[in-house]
Amino acid sequence: MSYVITTDTTSDLPESFYQEHEMTVLSMSYFLEDETYCRGKKELDWHEFYEKMRGGSMPTTAQVNPETAREGFEPLLKAGKDILHIAFSSGLSGSYNSICMAAQDLMEEYPERKIIVVDSLCASMGEGFLVYKAMQQQAKGMTLEQTAAWCETHKLNVVHSFTVDNLFHLFRGGRVSRASAIVGTMLSIKPILHVDAEGHLKPLSNVRGRKKALQALVKSMEEKQGSYLGKNDIVFISHGDCRDDAEYVKKLIQEKYGIQSYMIDMIGPTVGAHSGPGTVALFFMGDQR
Repeated sequence: MSYVITTDTTSDLPESFYQEHEMTVLSMSYFLEDETYCRGKKELDWHEFYEKMRGGSMPTTAQVNPETAREGFEPLLKAGKDILHIAFSSGLSGSYNSICMAAQDLMEEYPERKIIVVDSLCASMGEGFLVYKAMQQQAKGMTLEQTAAWCETHKLNVVHSFTVDNLFHLFRGGRVSRASAIVGTMLSIKPILHVDAEGHLKPLSNVRGRKKALQALVKSMEEKQGSYLGKNDIVFISHGDCRDDAEYVKKLIQEKYGIQSYMIDMIGPTVGAHSGPGTVALFFMGDQR
């Protein structure tokens, strides 16, 4: 194809997927225990990352800057490729705006080339899910503009449903109050959250106990699929270093809906720094978020 699809590390797709499709992935750095880490440069094993969080270390993150976007895009433009970039939600990061700035500058320098940047309004493997679906459209022969239009039309059909194991990470991110985090932890309250139509994290409900929280994720499919019931050919599940819980959610979905195709992978450090270990997130197509 005359264009390539690119994304950010926040899409949390398996490294093997990026390599198989020779994808350019724009990296977001994170900082932990006075060290800076970045994909392709200095990296930390993700299990070790979550172990450090469990031990009390608190990472911070940085958005993609225009220079990082330029470094990722320019070799593709020089190779004669146009670019469709699917970006992390503008409701959660300034990366989208930085990438748009770089794209605009590069198109002025390479007027024969085109870059379209889609604000996915998605997070983690929700962003990855949109990347996956965009690649399906490309494989069908859709042009750059057609695939970008498909993404814009359908990005709000990518349903995000997730639960966290530790409310204090949400407190650090301003999602719940300190009092809610303390009381919720004492009572084993597990929130069910989603990413809304503006790309923000929003609470949906609370349940008591981990197992009920995981079951509530599956129940969200019943509520959200709508006209997509029976049409979801694949489900994505991401997790904060708790694979067994992700597999439990997969098992429940298989039993209830018979869906056989899944992509399961760990939540990367950029998103995981804010959601924490023990997060489980579910992604599928639905009528609305």
